[in-house]
Amino acid sequence: MSETMNRILIACGMLAVVGIAILLERGGVPGVYWLCVGVAFAMMLEFVVCLWRAPRDVMFNTKNIALFLGFLALLGLDFYTMLTLGHRPMMILMILVIVCASDISAWFFGRQIGGDKMWERISEHKTWAGQIAGIIGGTIAAIAYGHWAMGTFVSQMVWIGIGIALLSQYGDLTASFVKRRLKIKDFSHVLGGHGGIIDRFDGWIYVLPIILAMLA
Repeated sequence: MSETMNRILIACGMLAVVGIAILLERGGVPGVYWLCVGVAFAMMLEFVVCLWRAPRDVMFNTKNIALFLGFLALLGLDFYTMLTLGHRPMMILMILVIVCASDISAWFFGRQIGGDKMWERISEHKTWAGQIAGIIGGTIAAIAYGHWAMGTFVSQMVWIGIGIALLSQYGDLTASFVKRRLKIKDFSHVLGGHGGIIDRFDGWIYVLPIILAMLA
């Protein structure tokens, strides 16, 4: 099976899980809440396992300790945010839709268009074309979500889409930087060709705490 087909199948499986959570939500069961809390907890656990398996010269390097502790603290803050905001399924779904649309757009058009790299020392595949495509894709998804939820065009969704799309991409870059320091390609192989849980949900890293702070 090709890598592309494997990624497609895993993506379909992830969409199916989200669909089940939404159906449970409609039936009065907080499926979205438990799904998102579970994902946030799994991200923390996955990173702790990565640290446990890391070579001693990597783990106890003085330049890495602060980075690793800071990243773990961010994941812990994401978990707390999910515990706090998870009971607002419409908001969580909005974030999920925008982040996924931005990620897919950046990946697809970045590969198709190519061009100058954003920060090759951190991530050799991310390009400026991909970032622009990610912002556009995330913004379109935000507008579509707002129209679906409100039944009309909501102008604020344009800025929400741009903001979340940008933050999600910088979350991706941060995760890539941490992987470079850990000297690994993926945080795990839980999702096959998609890597680990953090690899797929690193767009949450900055988005969730900032939204929590804004609502607070």
